[in-house]
Amino acid sequence: MTTEAQIASWGAEPPRDCPLCPRLVAYRQVNRAQNPGWWNGPAPSFGDPNGRLLVAGLAPGRTGANRTARPFTGDHAGWLLYETLLKVGFAKGKYEARPDDSLELVDCMVSNAVRCAPPGNKPETSEENTCRQFLTRRLADMPNLKVIVTLGDVSRRNVLKALGYKASAGAPGHGSVFQAGPIRLINSYHCSRLNTNTGRLTPAMFEDIFRQAKAHIDG
Repeated sequence: MTTEAQIASWGAEPPRDCPLCPRLVAYRQVNRAQNPGWWNGPAPSFGDPNGRLLVAGLAPGRTGANRTARPFTGDHAGWLLYETLLKVGFAKGKYEARPDDSLELVDCMVSNAVRCAPPGNKPETSEENTCRQFLTRRLADMPNLKVIVTLGDVSRRNVLKALGYKASAGAPGHGSVFQAGPIRLINSYHCSRLNTNTGRLTPAMFEDIFRQAKAHIDG
């Protein structure tokens, strides 16, 4: 059995064989059997730990970060996210949907509330609660953090809880803003294929979120 001391020693990034969520462990094992060349483990945070911006997603996609070991890399959502970060100045290089491309984040880190890919892209509440300790530590390990862009209201609620607030604090929806002490939360619709294909989230809407973040950081 994994002890609390062992879990605490992992810090902000769970080990590749993290045993804490049985359903996610079982799904990981299925994916490993079917695709042994994939990462098939908790997706590590990506970017600058001294950055002033954190982008918080919900969970890795099965064929995205679960395959490549880098958040939002290899699935549809990554194209809009990283192209927007490049455009606004939070990244440099070129995003080519693979972890060995030339993409580097600038003053920014990308992570997820739940680190393992869930079946159907939907983590259970118990899994969010169990994995939140890693999000809490990630936030604590970013000494210069000023803005968190949350991708979707589930991510927003998890970040609020990780910061010690109630999930109901602040307003939901695209463009909502909540000041959590010294840290500003700006919520966006998730950059999923469903939201972009239906026009619920346009590139201009998404870019505006990050320009708001940039203005607050540099203001």
